[in-house]
Amino acid sequence: MAPEKHEFRWGVERRLEFIEFRLFWEGGVNRSDLIEEFGVSVPQASKDLALYQEHAPQNIEYDKSLKRYFASESFRPAFIELDAESYLDRLTMSPATACETSCNPARYLRADRLPIPQRKIAPEILRSMLVCVRESSSIEILYQSMSATRPNPLWRRVSPHAFASDGLRWHVRAFCHIDNKYKDFILSRCMGTRSSKAEGESPGNDVFWESLFSVCLGPNPRLSTGQQSIIVEDFGMNDGESVVPVRKALLYYFSKRLRLDVAEQDDPREAPVVIKNRIDFDAALAEAMR
Repeated sequence: MAPEKHEFRWGVERRLEFIEFRLFWEGGVNRSDLIEEFGVSVPQASKDLALYQEHAPQNIEYDKSLKRYFASESFRPAFIELDAESYLDRLTMSPATACETSCNPARYLRADRLPIPQRKIAPEILRSMLVCVRESSSIEILYQSMSATRPNPLWRRVSPHAFASDGLRWHVRAFCHIDNKYKDFILSRCMGTRSSKAEGESPGNDVFWESLFSVCLGPNPRLSTGQQSIIVEDFGMNDGESVVPVRKALLYYFSKRLRLDVAEQDDPREAPVVIKNRIDFDAALAEAMR
């Protein structure tokens, strides 16, 4: 449920958000928490708690014996969005980021995130691409393809217009003046740039980037009834399906990331969702891959 709209000075609103965050996520709050987090005085911390009670009296209860405020049974967010994913993200914040961000639970909760090797993108190459996108120009890139027909780096002129991540790698979406079509180039495989030109291909002509395809997902029918039920809950499906709009240019990566390309053949526990509109999906994917 979205929080209500309020108008406070930035510092006051930040402290009220902190109070609500602690109430809901971290088992309560007291004056010392505010003093430690923001360096405010004891009277100011008391004033902040009183202000929160004034604007969200249904959310907060005081335990005299513990000298601490707790969330009430009728709690309803007034200042923050209740986002479980965002809270879990905070658990793996780096110390530097944690120091800059209030309401960081990583101080006492144990959590980790699977380390994913990052592709190295040369800053000067990215900067050149950004200039081209802003100016609608073209540039030559020295690109190492994984194609068997192009085993060595090749200079090619491209007109970049957008960037996309598949969750593991960053791509630049560009018109390739060699292949005469829009393609994706992995930024970390761009080894150099040269010879930018004012003329470039219009981004609006990339119909597969501009158009969306609605992928209809459902639980893998080879799972048990109970397993299918939890997948419905897990993915937030309605009536046993979830419709996800995806750019046609990104359908290939979407399919790979969710193992949708092998869902019918793979162990259903490894591929718990399948594409329900498979025929239309395959047609859209084949068109975009041409």
